[in-house]
Amino acid sequence: MNSADVVVNVCMPAVLAAAAWWMPSLTGPTLPFGVRSPDARADAPVIAEQRRQYRRRVAASGVVLITAGILVSSVFRFGMPGVIPLLALAACLAAYHRARVAIMAVKRREDWYGGLRQGVATDTSLRTDPERFPWLWAVPALLVCVGTTVAGVLRYPSLPDRIPLHFTGSGSADRFGARSIGTAFFPVFAQAALTALILVLTWLSFRARADLDPARPADSARRHRRFSIRIAISLLLLSAFANLSLLAGAWAMWHPDQRVSAALVLLPVLAGLVVVIGIAVRTGQGGSRLPAQEGAVTEESTGVVRRDDDRYWRLLGSVYVNRADPALLVQKRFGIGWTVNFGNPRGVVLLLGLVLAPALIVPLLVH
Repeated sequence: MNSADVVVNVCMPAVLAAAAWWMPSLTGPTLPFGVRSPDARADAPVIAEQRRQYRRRVAASGVVLITAGILVSSVFRFGMPGVIPLLALAACLAAYHRARVAIMAVKRREDWYGGLRQGVATDTSLRTDPERFPWLWAVPALLVCVGTTVAGVLRYPSLPDRIPLHFTGSGSADRFGARSIGTAFFPVFAQAALTALILVLTWLSFRARADLDPARPADSARRHRRFSIRIAISLLLLSAFANLSLLAGAWAMWHPDQRVSAALVLLPVLAGLVVVIGIAVRTGQGGSRLPAQEGAVTEESTGVVRRDDDRYWRLLGSVYVNRADPALLVQKRFGIGWTVNFGNPRGVVLLLGLVLAPALIVPLLVH
């Protein structure tokens, strides 16, 4: 059984299924499957039922696809890398869509927001007195990047004229290229670019607008601060784990006489994803799973509910388009993290930059 096939066809679907199974618990009670709901409807029967149905579908599809991955990797040995993880992702999205549609239908039929006071809340101290960005947590990723650079500089003079650029699942090189700074140090450039990208995105998200609950604004502001720090730390740690994977890939390129298992290259990234998921599960989107801060005074509800803004969320509630909203990044409706406001031209430019920069830089380095 090929170790790389096991990681791709078995471990990745398992991680995807586990993450998808937990997703409904990560968002707050007023956003079941990305549908904005008032506090009074958080315990609506349709929400509980759709949560159960969703998890049954995710678990069933996960078992089927993990079994298929084991068979593909060990028995049939089909050459279909990445297909099973994509099928797992598609199955989770289909289950999410069914639950979302069912809840929205009941919401419209029963007019959940009828007669309620809707509003927004903001905390200006998040701008005037923001939390300190956890720069120290970027040190592990930077150290791995520096260590890889030093190892590459020491190894470069003894590299052969042609070095491996691509490897099979068993760890054997199947494509070679002429030795050059661009080819030999491509993993180092990738580490630097990835670390810089995650740092920039994390810093931007750290300054993103908080999604505060107008019913209890002070409590939700405190949760947002703790949430921002934890998620920033988890992303910076993910950068370090990803750099370890690139270091393993660089080692295979620089030592073609030593076979490096593909699993050794993939496992650090998977470990980083597990760390991110673990922190997300304990924190929840916007800090929804965090306990009340010790010593904080219990806040009475103002009676105001969040605005019903479903009309701005499209494509399964994953794409936010609101031209009247100046925010560049907003919190996701399902899962953990932020997404771009596609109604803001700056958000579109940011997304295009993130997509186009690697597409332009990689061919240049290889050339």
